[in-house]
Amino acid sequence: MSRSLAVLAFLLTAPICALAGLAARTPIPAELEGGPASADDRNSVTITDRTGTVLAELRDEDGMRQRSLSLDEIGEPAQKAILAAEDARFYDHPGIDPLAMGRALVTSALEGRVVSGASTLTQQLARTMLRAPRTVRAKVDVMALALRLEATYPKKRILEEYLNRVEFGPNVRGVEAASQLYFGKPARELSLAEAAALASIPRGPAVYDPLKHPDNLRARRDRVLERMADHRLATPDEVQRAKGEPIVAMSRARSGSAPHFIEALRAGSLDPCGEMAPIPAGAARVKTTLIADLQREIEQAARATIRELEAKSASAASIIVLDNASGDVLAYVGSPDASDEARLGANDGCRAKRQPGSTLKPLVYELAMEELQMTPATMLPDVELSFTTAEGDSFRPKNYDQQFHGPVLFRQALGNSFNVPAVWLTERLGPTTVLDRLHTAGFCSLTEPASHYGVALALGDGEVTLVELAVAYATLAREGLLVRPRATLAIELADGTTITTPPAKSRTVMDAEATTFITDVLKDRRARLASFGEATVFDLPFDVAAKTGTSKGFRDNWAVGYTHGFTVAVWVGNFDGSPMKDVSGITGAGPLFRRAMLATSRFVAPGSFEEVDAERVAICPLSGKRAGPSCPHKRTEILPRETKLASCDTHVAVRIDTTTGERAGPMCTADVEERVFEHFPPLIMPWARAAGRELPPATYSKRCPGPPGDANGELRVLYPEDGARFYLQQGQASHLRASATFPVGATSPSLVLDGVPLAMDADGTALLTLTAGHHVLVAKDTARQSEVVSFDVE
Repeated sequence: MSRSLAVLAFLLTAPICALAGLAARTPIPAELEGGPASADDRNSVTITDRTGTVLAELRDEDGMRQRSLSLDEIGEPAQKAILAAEDARFYDHPGIDPLAMGRALVTSALEGRVVSGASTLTQQLARTMLRAPRTVRAKVDVMALALRLEATYPKKRILEEYLNRVEFGPNVRGVEAASQLYFGKPARELSLAEAAALASIPRGPAVYDPLKHPDNLRARRDRVLERMADHRLATPDEVQRAKGEPIVAMSRARSGSAPHFIEALRAGSLDPCGEMAPIPAGAARVKTTLIADLQREIEQAARATIRELEAKSASAASIIVLDNASGDVLAYVGSPDASDEARLGANDGCRAKRQPGSTLKPLVYELAMEELQMTPATMLPDVELSFTTAEGDSFRPKNYDQQFHGPVLFRQALGNSFNVPAVWLTERLGPTTVLDRLHTAGFCSLTEPASHYGVALALGDGEVTLVELAVAYATLAREGLLVRPRATLAIELADGTTITTPPAKSRTVMDAEATTFITDVLKDRRARLASFGEATVFDLPFDVAAKTGTSKGFRDNWAVGYTHGFTVAVWVGNFDGSPMKDVSGITGAGPLFRRAMLATSRFVAPGSFEEVDAERVAICPLSGKRAGPSCPHKRTEILPRETKLASCDTHVAVRIDTTTGERAGPMCTADVEERVFEHFPPLIMPWARAAGRELPPATYSKRCPGPPGDANGELRVLYPEDGARFYLQQGQASHLRASATFPVGATSPSLVLDGVPLAMDADGTALLTLTAGHHVLVAKDTARQSEVVSFDVE
């Protein structure tokens, strides 16, 4: 019997002795050797909005919100609530609690699952210090360090360290930071009910989130209050009154708002072009450009929008708001909820690279006004055309409505976001020219050569960020002045020095006049009527110029626009890249864009766009040229002053032999009447025939023949003239625009240079690149060709 007792005693004492020996050899963590936790406060950085409202507390070495205080500064309610919630026997054990361990083993065995933990407050502090995984070896190390801490420091110091280091959720450390985060007040000012609620959160920050799950938190808080009464940390009357208090937590904008913005600010990665430095070492307080209340409203709008779009398989949204005058970032929502792991909420959609859909089109059109001297009245082709991709394949773009609309005005083509005109313009400008302009406008994410993107660049065949789109559209709002985004106003260093952030860098990157016309188009509700209908999310009580975009397969949804005062850019989609269900820019990102616009207008005056300095001209809406006497319809368009605009040649008066319906030559007078027909450029003719447009007859009546040598109309090269001579400028590419006249109703008209067909523009002209030598040019259709025109280039 005595031998059995000896063995039992050995089995019980040996582990304790071994653990005590291990504890004696366990070193004290270096971070504890320098004094109380409050001394570590020099590493804490306070992040505020532009008015001084605290957004977050950061520790610059690990990004955690923290504000370390002494026990006296924390206050008794928070201390007692934490003890009741985590370790009511804190003052009765040496760092590990055998009674708690035994109780946990028994209850877990009876229930068949883990019902309660046995870790003491000191063990939890040790685990935080060691950053230990939940393995058997790690548990032993934690117990050893807990014993060493208890043998080295008084209980007050251990409690103080714990209260300043316990984590209350992602990037939230310490009761003071948590108190500011959730309740907007110092820990010493917490009521008993608030202290109990705060003490409940470390067990499950997501489960007990006071904004998302107040009922869960209330139930847990009440259990903590009961434990406070059981352990005489509060009187029964105090507990009863505390249970009657509602859970009132701070709004998100004041409680640790803008986590993605703060992370980008901390790392210096907000500007995709790398023109923003990270928070400097030694910073104590950073005043940012955000407006906290606006941030809160837009975060709420993002969450509301995603709830509405859940049935359409959309789970994420991002928004950025810029002040146009300064480039200041006023609001920045990387995702609706950074803590939502199921929806990958930790991702920052403002900086993610994604296909922009049609949102690059305004920049292509602006460049066309500069380089190709186009105006809002220029006629563009929206017909079936074939382009060559970067891989050499044939590319036939279609519109969102799967229709072609024939000849469309520049204004309607951009307003309705037709695809063919945008690709056609990119081909005329050249993908290299377009890409160079996008780089100049701040799209640093487009790192591939132009040959990689090809003409589809106009349709978003490249990846950009929401920040880049916002910067580019703000540049349009400023009439071509690019201003880099600014995220901070001032940085206060620990030594008291304040560094004021200078105004953001700026430079002119677009033609001012061209941008005013683009703005006029983007704010014109009539220009987008054909595609978007009468009432849209862009109908706001102030001037807004806006554009939507949708990437291939409905994976990305965009709405970007600006007032005179500010710019808003919105993305909606899924962070895993999965497609949405038939969500367009108007139905997906559009509603959130509208909410963000209205919210921002309550903080920043939207203002009004200045009237464009332009000439008002009556044009033919079919040709885009000055309306003539044969045009059945007219509309007023604004054009750059001194624009030379020819008269409409689409509506032509043709003499018709009424007996045959054919053309009548000049010799007939009887049974002849003049009718108005539509005569389109060669590029449009196939569409016109298929659409059943009123085209003039191709042949003359036998009774009324046409002029000698021209049975069906003239086929002739108009420019250059035969025998012309041109001279190359050294070091410069030289071009000329060839033109020809074709018979009415000509089939497959073309211009052929040295035996090679040329790409013809919608107006029947072709751009030639001049090379030295002798050249021949002819105009052709399927039936015949013109006389040869020869010219020389030297």
